[in-house]
Amino acid sequence: MAPRPEPAPSARIGVGMSGGLDSSVVAALLHEQGYEVIGLTLHMFREGSRCCSADDIDRARRVCDFLGIAHSTINVVDYFQEAIVQPFVEEYMRGRTPSPCVHCNQYVKFGALHTRAMQMGCAFVATGHYVKVELRADGYHLLCASDRHKDQSYFLHRLSQVQLSRCLFPLESWHKPEVAAYAERRALPVSSEAKAESQDLCFVSDEGHGPFLETVHPELKQRGEIVDSGGTTLGTHPGYHHFTVGQRRGLGVAASGRLYVQYIDPVANRIVVGGREALLTRECTVDDVHWIAEHPPPVGLRCQVRIRYRTPAAPAELTVSSPRRVHVHFDKPQFAIAPGQAAVIYLEEEVLGGGWIGGPYRSSH
Repeated sequence: MAPRPEPAPSARIGVGMSGGLDSSVVAALLHEQGYEVIGLTLHMFREGSRCCSADDIDRARRVCDFLGIAHSTINVVDYFQEAIVQPFVEEYMRGRTPSPCVHCNQYVKFGALHTRAMQMGCAFVATGHYVKVELRADGYHLLCASDRHKDQSYFLHRLSQVQLSRCLFPLESWHKPEVAAYAERRALPVSSEAKAESQDLCFVSDEGHGPFLETVHPELKQRGEIVDSGGTTLGTHPGYHHFTVGQRRGLGVAASGRLYVQYIDPVANRIVVGGREALLTRECTVDDVHWIAEHPPPVGLRCQVRIRYRTPAAPAELTVSSPRRVHVHFDKPQFAIAPGQAAVIYLEEEVLGGGWIGGPYRSSH
């Protein structure tokens, strides 16, 4: 196994720049190595975004000016609304917990951005993501970054072979302190404190997703019941869209033990809560699975599955019911497997693919 071949010395490389530390260091690194570098920044949301906002565009442009490289802003506001924001709203209305950052990487950062970069004559697009790509005899493979605390492979599991063939991830073997030290040594006009780390809900304000959803669908603002698994009413809530499976804070009900959101019923506007044990399960279904190798793995594969970005991948066995659907059988019960979230399948440090959690799986046997 080996990394992809290095770009030709004369290659033009577009760098996706967010105005933050990592992407600024990537632009500086590639420029220092002699490539023709163009900084590319996406304008994705009209206002209030914590990612690729007007301030971020200005920060990215300042870095490009400092390096003496070209900078271009790519307006994808309408497409971002259609491909990311609208599905995000629809998923919450269904009582599910979406993963918009995964979609954004697939369709916008490695979709629309790549398309524009190729139109500008770029051979590759480089980003500040912490992840590795290897080219082997059977195609491109996606692997975890050396810095496991910063690894972002979970968010990139839906990239295709074509997308991976055009990607460069110069920070694949770097650790965050090394990145900060390089920026300081080069005196880049960006600080590790200047911009918060990218967040999954970049277009939602600090008030949270509830108020955001209500601006789109005011009818969601309806009080409903909070009940236990037996149907006993324990309290009320301001709208089911404020909650996600596994949530403990903000329930506003008194109980002798800790309660968590067990189930969301959007039709009845009802939240079902229970103790921690009620949210432990060994199995779930995963739908619309994308395989990086473009085909499912062998039947009965032993692997590891991550059901949330901040949750370690857990040992499991897969049952592939169709090329796009699998049943996951965990060795140990997992807490709060939330429908709508991404479940990403690993084989040690390699990402095999992933899809969307459909709910607990109940065997008929």
